[in-house]
Amino acid sequence: MPIDITMPALSPTMESGSLARWHIKVGDEVKSGQVIAEIETDKATMDVEAVDEGTVVELLVPEGAEDVLVNAVIARLATEGEDAGAVAAAAPAPAVSAPAPAVSAPAASAPAAAPAAAAGPAGVRIIASPLAKRIAATQGIDLAAVTGSGPRGRIVRADVEAALAGGQARQATAPAAAAAALAAPAPQAIAVAAPSAPVRSATLADSDVPHEDVKLSNMRKTIARRLTESKQTIPHYYLAVDVRLDALLKLRSQLNASLEKSGVRLSVNDMLVKALGLALQQVPEANASFGGDFTRQFSRADISVAVAIPGGLITPVIRDAANKRLSQIGTEMKELAARAKEGKLQPPEYTGGTASLSNLGMFGIKQFQAVISPPEGMIMAVGAGEQRPYIVDGALSIATVMTATGSFDHRVIDGAVGARLMEAFRNLIEDPLAMLG
Repeated sequence: MPIDITMPALSPTMESGSLARWHIKVGDEVKSGQVIAEIETDKATMDVEAVDEGTVVELLVPEGAEDVLVNAVIARLATEGEDAGAVAAAAPAPAVSAPAPAVSAPAASAPAAAPAAAAGPAGVRIIASPLAKRIAATQGIDLAAVTGSGPRGRIVRADVEAALAGGQARQATAPAAAAAALAAPAPQAIAVAAPSAPVRSATLADSDVPHEDVKLSNMRKTIARRLTESKQTIPHYYLAVDVRLDALLKLRSQLNASLEKSGVRLSVNDMLVKALGLALQQVPEANASFGGDFTRQFSRADISVAVAIPGGLITPVIRDAANKRLSQIGTEMKELAARAKEGKLQPPEYTGGTASLSNLGMFGIKQFQAVISPPEGMIMAVGAGEQRPYIVDGALSIATVMTATGSFDHRVIDGAVGARLMEAFRNLIEDPLAMLG
């Protein structure tokens, strides 16, 4: 039996990925554990290893193909004793909407699939992919006026989008034709995930201001999708407190002096991670997620820490932050942040947090409200510490103060619970020796 290699799900949120590079070619012998491809996800580029052994018969997705659906067949192997040519010839031709054709054994390539056809003017048959037909129907594009770039003049998605971008004349209203196109069968699972043609803003389309359109990376697409989902579906509310940092800064200086020989240097952010973990331990009702018809309350605080990387951000997770020593948190955070910026984090290292911390203090930001990362129930946003007039023990003084703002999901964390968490967070920072207990 031939073996299908499918697009793996490299993270819990991955729905599709880009095939950045093949490390194999048709005719190669593949061994279990061998790196066969590089897949770009929404967070990183990862090596994919073969699970089975065999001879490469077909590479069904070309290098550079984007938005390939998880579990789509991307390559096929012939097992020991099988005729590779026969396997390739017998395999069904996939409906791939990527621009380049599948790469297969030259002497035994699969016959081309019959293209989808639509009726044109005067009974002329228009050859178009089902996806191209659906896009044309929803956007009102007359396929009879579109030139196909596919095999035998087949109209593909790119042709319809080019016609749309170029102001192609829209066809007259034709409900029956549109309904027939929309009812056309979808491409097979190995097709590249293809959203409907982008809706362009008239303002952007008509602008004569010099500009450059930058194509969205998988990471930016995921950020856009998840944060839009967050703001549309999560009822956010915000609580802010001012926190004195002087005692924490003094303790940090003392700890760094004692840790100097070990090469560990704590940042303020490391101590804030610890404080948030302990605060969630003290107010466990705030360490929760909304599950639709239930609330999931966590007994361990795993803190996702926002780290800026080229093209976006990623949130490496400090597991069980409440029960780790500050030196452990500092060491882990430094390693995770470095690997995040190199795109080398593995999914277990940046998924599964129970709450998040975002710190923009290093940019001089005084205060901000962060967007909750679902399915987490809250995120703590901290600004810069600055010298401010402050009442200390009933007298006006100058203190180093930072503003912390918690964003909470009101479906699972009520206002009083959020307020208790903010109070616990502030108390731990203003009396940081409690973090060493």
